Amino acid sequence: MRIALVSPVARNCEGYHTTGSRIPQLGLQVLARLVPKDHEVEIIDEVFGTGQTEHLLATRGYDLVGMTAYTSGATRAYELAETCRDRGIPCIMGGPHAWACPDEAARYFDSVAIGECDEIWPEIIADAVAGKLQQRYEGKLAELEEGYGAAYQGLHPINGRYDIGCIQTARGCPVGCDFCSVTLFNGRKIRRRPVADIVEEWNSTDRKFLFVVDDNFYGVSRTHAEEAKEVLRGIAKHGTKRLWFSQTTINMGADPEGLRLAYKAGCRAMLVGFESFNPETLKNWRKPLNIKLHGDYQKLVDGFHRAGIAVFGCFVIGADEDTEDSVAQTALRAVQLGVDIIQITNLTPLPGTKLYERWLAEGRIIATDYPTDWERYTFTETVYAPKRMTAQRLDETIYELRKAAAEEPWVWKRTVKTFLRTRSISTALFVHGTNRGWARLARGFLKRDVRRFAHVRTEAQRARTLRQGFAFRCGKQPAAP
Repeated sequence: MRIALVSPVARNCEGYHTTGSRIPQLGLQVLARLVPKDHEVEIIDEVFGTGQTEHLLATRGYDLVGMTAYTSGATRAYELAETCRDRGIPCIMGGPHAWACPDEAARYFDSVAIGECDEIWPEIIADAVAGKLQQRYEGKLAELEEGYGAAYQGLHPINGRYDIGCIQTARGCPVGCDFCSVTLFNGRKIRRRPVADIVEEWNSTDRKFLFVVDDNFYGVSRTHAEEAKEVLRGIAKHGTKRLWFSQTTINMGADPEGLRLAYKAGCRAMLVGFESFNPETLKNWRKPLNIKLHGDYQKLVDGFHRAGIAVFGCFVIGADEDTEDSVAQTALRAVQLGVDIIQITNLTPLPGTKLYERWLAEGRIIATDYPTDWERYTFTETVYAPKRMTAQRLDETIYELRKAAAEEPWVWKRTVKTFLRTRSISTALFVHGTNRGWARLARGFLKRDVRRFAHVRTEAQRARTLRQGFAFRCGKQPAAP
């Protein structure tokens, strides 16, 4: 049997999934590894574009098509499912959106798989071979200690080639943010793979740079930290020398030993979810660790830098407490802290999250023409009604920040400052490359949004924008408007 594993993407914006490095859809590589040897498997990843997909599905003789999609890619997934059905190809959908909206997905797909599918994927294939594909499958949290979680590292899509590699050492996150589906989908417990299995896969990849996709590499407890350090020791001692980055909580900045081990193992940056500097917002989003450590942010960021590791700071804009001024202040404070790479995203109420259910009940979500409007859930557009400004004004305010981030001098400034803080050339080069990617992304947004925001502004608004933009680029505190 010939199997295609497809990752659809939203087409209406140059989102984080289509600009910059081409990062693997690791879930498809994990499933590909579990396909029995007597079947053929290929990956089609629309991170390389959407133009070829229908043709490939129609001409390569597939007997089964499996798709995984985030919410922004669901609309596209449904269109591709129709292409498969028109040709009599059985198709099944899994992933976060299918988990959140299984009944909706079932209207377009022959079958829907809910939850983690590692353990049930061979069963799904066997049913497809027998012509008895069930309408619904329910997976459970995979036992990673039993060998699950490894990816087919050598398998690239037939429509492109990935720039970097991905690997996962653990699943699950104990934090449970209000706007995030990870804890609901992958569980609150951090489930780690055996160190020997991680090292074996680490040494099998053909990519020189890796993204370790763990949602929380370091964890929030002493036990989590010790487990993470065992992984780092194994990679440092037995792993092929590679540079990499991952995702963690801010508390890792207080562990000099863990940071030293991470740098020795090749880590050059950690993506940290600051989300907001407002304690009330952090409380509402259920971020108790950030609230506890709020006053120590500078010390913790400095801890990463002393170890030679850059801080990739994530900030979510659009909380009920946010105003036009606080949006700019978030970026300014991030610069003052010494955050090396700043990622600002629109707060997005994803289906399946507590935030979505609450705001849907309150009538605050404004993009509800489903499934068409799912393509707007890209973290780059406001799809709900904020409390202290209009959705249009929130998008415009973020647009103003992107204009500053698109400038080349900003990129070089961050590179130099990173080197001075970390004394690591390889870390500074990673920061330079990533910030250049963000600049390209910002320029793409500017092209997309220039007409949308081409309205006349008052002189007071213009003056405030100029002050904030200048301060943002220079890392200074702006004068009060």
